[in-house]
Amino acid sequence: MHDISKRILAGDVRGAARAITCIENDYPERAQILREIFPHTGRARLIGITGSPGAGKSSLVDVLIGFLRAQGLTVGVAAVDPTSPFTGGALLGDRVRMQHHAVDSGVFIRSMGTRGSLGGLSRNTKDAVRVMDAYGCDVVLIETVGVGQSELDVMNIADTTIVVLTPGGGDSVQAFKAGIMEIADLFVINKADLPGVGKLETEVEQMLDLVKHDAAWRPPVVKTISTQKQGIDELWQQVEKHHSFLKESGLWEERRSRHLREEVLDIVSYQVAQAIQQRLVSGSYAERLEAVAARREDPYSAAAEIVHSWFDLAEFRAK
Repeated sequence: MHDISKRILAGDVRGAARAITCIENDYPERAQILREIFPHTGRARLIGITGSPGAGKSSLVDVLIGFLRAQGLTVGVAAVDPTSPFTGGALLGDRVRMQHHAVDSGVFIRSMGTRGSLGGLSRNTKDAVRVMDAYGCDVVLIETVGVGQSELDVMNIADTTIVVLTPGGGDSVQAFKAGIMEIADLFVINKADLPGVGKLETEVEQMLDLVKHDAAWRPPVVKTISTQKQGIDELWQQVEKHHSFLKESGLWEERRSRHLREEVLDIVSYQVAQAIQQRLVSGSYAERLEAVAARREDPYSAAAEIVHSWFDLAEFRAK
């Protein structure tokens, strides 16, 4: 077993941090570490927290950490921040907001840049969460970049997904488009001391009447004021209710099994895409790319032939 794997399983915080660094930078030992810790995962509760930028997700996570620590639970946090398309860097702001937890040995916080991923999470978030699970965290909070209308990756990791809304955040109908209602297991109206809370709550309930009227689980709506630590107890009570619902209905194992199956497909897709791109750039298909660039060949025929040469699938041939 790799030394880093041993350190993770022994509860060594530096070992866990080193492992996530290996994962983010795709070091050679990455695959070995992930293979070795996998049998020791699956025990942590995974809570996804998403919502529009400025809704107060980080502040909510901050007070939720304190609440969970008061319950005697160890907490991991994977906080994803957007990577600049210009500089390639990321302002990891959650390290500033949650710095007073830094000396708590029962809290493990890791900020990660998206590095080009468009689903609200980093490509490596799932593996980082797995490290926190093996390290011994009872609960792992996964905070996304900020949900738009396509950033729904958190639903493929979390057991419970919390969507954070805020009064005065614009047209609430936009927040409910493109799957937002479907991924939410729980709605939180944060900054509930601002005007417009009642209107937003009514709109959410009306949308739930349309979308979840016959669902086995109707997402509850909880009002919080994270800056005043109000509503956190009720929030966690609803998370616990959802956990009980998943366990009693059999959806807990079904959801986790589905996530693992989808993860295999994601890994295969990524590795195949990387291999093809390397081959294209390295020279074996360079002439074909040049032919397309010079408009001597169309991109559809070139792509179909490349796929066919890799997989020998006749249906991909251009007709």
